[in-house]
Amino acid sequence: MRFTLLAAASVLAFAGAPAIAAAAVPSAAVARQDVTDAELDSYAAAEEGVRAVQAQVQGQITPEQQAAMVAAIEGAGLTLERFNAISQTVQAGDDVLAARLAVARAPDSPAGSVGAAVTDAELDQFAAAMAGVRPIAEQLNGAAPTAEQQTAMAEAIAASGLELERFNAISAALRTDERLQARVALAGARREG
Repeated sequence: MRFTLLAAASVLAFAGAPAIAAAAVPSAAVARQDVTDAELDSYAAAEEGVRAVQAQVQGQITPEQQAAMVAAIEGAGLTLERFNAISQTVQAGDDVLAARLAVARAPDSPAGSVGAAVTDAELDQFAAAMAGVRPIAEQLNGAAPTAEQQTAMAEAIAASGLELERFNAISAALRTDERLQARVALAGARREG
């Protein structure tokens, strides 16, 4: 019984876009459950606009550049206050929110691919399987697993409710599918947090 094993790489990314100062706009962190997926999509789009302006900054940010950043945020559908609140929460170390944001940032999985077809339930099962498989795989240090180790890994996968073939398909797709990587990391973060 031989199967492919890939450790799900964490693709959690630092928010990268600093909170943007505005004299009259206080900013407070938000609870992760208060941030919708639509807001995270808007936040990711706003980050692109803010980064484009930041790339042009030489030295001190000018009032025009500040206004361009605010326009990028508002153009993406967020208020400056909400953008800063989400940014602060991600930067404060909310792993689940950061993982959700990584999903929002990632390009869609190719149509018809394994990643595009993986359900949230399968991702939860995959994360559970990886929690059981990872400690065994870490003991291998690059060596081939023994029959006993292979059996233990197969049992961990079976205990998750995920078919071995599906586990292998998801593992293989992780190599090239950035969105699937982000979704797996999110399932793992939710499992841990």
